[in-house]
Amino acid sequence: MKDLLLANEWLLAVAGDSVSKPMALPKNHPAHELAESAYLRACRNLETSHTPVWFQRQAGRSLPEYRNIRGDGSILEAIHNPELAAEITLQPVNRYGVDAAILFSDIVVPIDAVGFKIDVVPGIGPVAASPFRERSDLKRIRSLDPENDTSYVIETVKILARELTVPLIGFAGAPFTIASYLIEGRPSRDHAKTKSLMHSDPELWHELMERLADISIVSMRSQVLAGASAVQLFDSWAGALTPSDYRNYVFPHSQRVFAELADLEVPRAHFGVTTGELLDQFGEAGPEVVGVDWRVSIDQARFRVGENIAIQGNLDPALCLAPWEVVKNQTLEILKSAGNKPGHIFNLGHGVLPETNPLILEKVVKLVHAETSSSSKPRS
Repeated sequence: MKDLLLANEWLLAVAGDSVSKPMALPKNHPAHELAESAYLRACRNLETSHTPVWFQRQAGRSLPEYRNIRGDGSILEAIHNPELAAEITLQPVNRYGVDAAILFSDIVVPIDAVGFKIDVVPGIGPVAASPFRERSDLKRIRSLDPENDTSYVIETVKILARELTVPLIGFAGAPFTIASYLIEGRPSRDHAKTKSLMHSDPELWHELMERLADISIVSMRSQVLAGASAVQLFDSWAGALTPSDYRNYVFPHSQRVFAELADLEVPRAHFGVTTGELLDQFGEAGPEVVGVDWRVSIDQARFRVGENIAIQGNLDPALCLAPWEVVKNQTLEILKSAGNKPGHIFNLGHGVLPETNPLILEKVVKLVHAETSSSSKPRS
């Protein structure tokens, strides 16, 4: 209880100096122009002509055309090139016929841009050369100025807003997941250092989370203002926490992120893996959409988050390496679990694995569209 009160004190302290200001999007913004798209309607829990589909990490990963233009450089180098990043974002839309594009970027881009250096090492993931260890490290996390720090991301979004005929999803890393990379120095199985700081110095923890929340808010706001039609907050590793630890140390900060973006009136999604025991809190945090991994069925996820929130998921990415009949049967099971209720966005339960055959994902999209189109028979 003490730690929850401390978190609330931090929220009250910044409430009068919000990082966001109410702003209506122009009428020609893609969020308005594409408002009747299957994806945006599903995000708002409305009836759709078919169940929309997109895949996490669909921009690249398994596509040969992605590998051809990416070359051997760092992913961060590709992200810094707006024309290249835009082309990579478009590739899966053109290949698969998905109902939404996800910006080609990375959750560590903003924190790296403000000076807390992180590299994305192939085969490992985000690596911090000098991890966060003590209060003085807060000085390394300044405010994000998108126009100067991540202007290349803004330019990529603007290019895509002109070229896409489906909604573009912008995103950011949630405060906890980014904090775990900063503190652990790299991906971790146990998040021991992160949990240790969280419990041993809750005041420092909440200061760190507050700064990271600011960065997430400013980054996603800049993407929406540049042309993104929706945003997703990735709290990939929140599932490492108990429900009580999540409530005390993480929930208030994620909730503030969603609250600070509410004035933009675009759909906001929340996603993490192994978060079955946290789904109720994920829904309570304030998104319109909650993504679920393959460990929880769509109908059970809906029960946990509430009927008014759309559900995204949840084919196991590993199954996409199996023969088509296996993938087909599991896809149909997921659609059966979703039923005929509105508010389901078909996706994987995590990101596309690099070794996935693109033809499998093409078939998944066609199957979902065919099975759920308004002209097809109701699913039993």
